[in-house]
Amino acid sequence: MLKALNLSHKFDYQLFNNINLDIKPATTTAIMGVSGSGKSTILHILSTLLKPVSGEVIYNDKSLYNLTSDELLKIRRYDFGIIFQAHYLFKGFNGFENIELATILSGQKIEAKLLKALNIDKVINQKIGELSGGQQQRVSIARVLAKKPKIIFADEPTGNLDQITAKEVMSIIFDYVKSNEAALVLVTHDEYMAKLCDDSYQLANYTLTKI
Repeated sequence: MLKALNLSHKFDYQLFNNINLDIKPATTTAIMGVSGSGKSTILHILSTLLKPVSGEVIYNDKSLYNLTSDELLKIRRYDFGIIFQAHYLFKGFNGFENIELATILSGQKIEAKLLKALNIDKVINQKIGELSGGQQQRVSIARVLAKKPKIIFADEPTGNLDQITAKEVMSIIFDYVKSNEAALVLVTHDEYMAKLCDDSYQLANYTLTKI
């Protein structure tokens, strides 16, 4: 489904060298590492948001960074879903409208059972500014799942949630992955969440190591 081949990247300093990763359908993969190690950068490279200094990302037998802007846009719209640490919700919209925008662009429909599972069905018509941080995070997760992506890229998706809610939300994401033959790439500091994934990796000393 998705492969990283010999990825290297740096800014003013080297982040990582010659990283290889193979993401298969119906699997969950966690990447751990200390702050500044480059784990979010890997996520951005895999999800088409940042071109690596060297190496390739192969998706469905095509090298992502050799594609045109329009081809990349279609992949982001229909195939990839990204859950950021920040919510990036439209403040002038209510929760439902934020989710609806994503589904209109991807040609999907919002399922009531998803809103109920994420416990936002009762607040979905409130303005984003009226929602708590945890509610906003669950809206942002619903926005991604509602578009039915083939790969979910998640950067600390439960960072604004309490432990019980975090487990419930991750269970919903894991269920989605398995039932839709999708894949999850999760960046997290949470060892418990990482252990729930099929594969876990540690990014340290410029290298990605399976743990």
